[in-house]
Amino acid sequence: MTDPLRLAEELEAGLGQPIEGLRLIPGGASQETWSFDAVLPDGSRRPLIARRRVRPSVVPPVDEAALLRAAAAAGVPVPAVVLDEPYLVVERVEGDGNPRRLLRDDAWAAVRPRLAAQCGEALARTHQIPLTAVDGLPEPDPVDAWRDVLDASGHPHPAFELALRWLDEHRRPPAGRVVVHGDFRNGNLIVGPEGVAAVIDWELAHIGDPLSDLAWVCLKAWRYGADAPVGGFGTVEDLLAAYQKAGGIEVDPEALRWWEVQATLRWGVICSALLESHPAGEPPPMEQAAVGRRACETEWDLLELIA
Repeated sequence: MTDPLRLAEELEAGLGQPIEGLRLIPGGASQETWSFDAVLPDGSRRPLIARRRVRPSVVPPVDEAALLRAAAAAGVPVPAVVLDEPYLVVERVEGDGNPRRLLRDDAWAAVRPRLAAQCGEALARTHQIPLTAVDGLPEPDPVDAWRDVLDASGHPHPAFELALRWLDEHRRPPAGRVVVHGDFRNGNLIVGPEGVAAVIDWELAHIGDPLSDLAWVCLKAWRYGADAPVGGFGTVEDLLAAYQKAGGIEVDPEALRWWEVQATLRWGVICSALLESHPAGEPPPMEQAAVGRRACETEWDLLELIA
């Protein structure tokens, strides 16, 4: 974990302002998220968030600050960038990002029915970000890239290998080539009284097929025990209708199913790689261990999907 005193000094130097209330927000397997207030000259406070990478990711790093600026220009609700060096600092958007509270607390009961459609709108705008807006975005093959990550682990995962074979045998022609958020889901949304207030955590963004984002938000892992297929809060019909109304493409259900299998495989490989990347003989950090143990869940999900 980062030394809070040192982090506070570095943030104050970068912002040119004193800060107060620095605290670590739980969550995140490769990056830490810190909440704090910058104290302005008139004594008022500016609520901010800082992101700091503490462990390597299974994908190459991207310019999150540039992505956030491009997303804002495309009409995606995102936090405003305040600082991009030495850490990414953005304005703190008021709301709740805890998936279980959003799905279960009565305080969010009136908002939940709107969320699937708002996700569709936000994804349509995300996919309208110009490909040239951000330099250096990777463009991985959706099957080969995860086969490489799995092979690099050196551990056998028969269910993952079976899914890779299925994906190869049932490949679909691309539905498009767009900027993909890469981790759009319940848990990476800040929700306020009117619904989705901000889309956060753009570290997995890349160039790819728009259906990959639509399938990812439907991943079983992001339902957190609820039944509704979109994030545990809505229907696929609401998601796709709003997506198309906001300028997204018409979606082929069979193509979306292929991407649901790919999304499940991807999550499983990420879980496995996070745990196996930790040095042998040392206990992994709690977040890393909690994510890593879920690899077996995705193996079961994959077998059900491709049966």
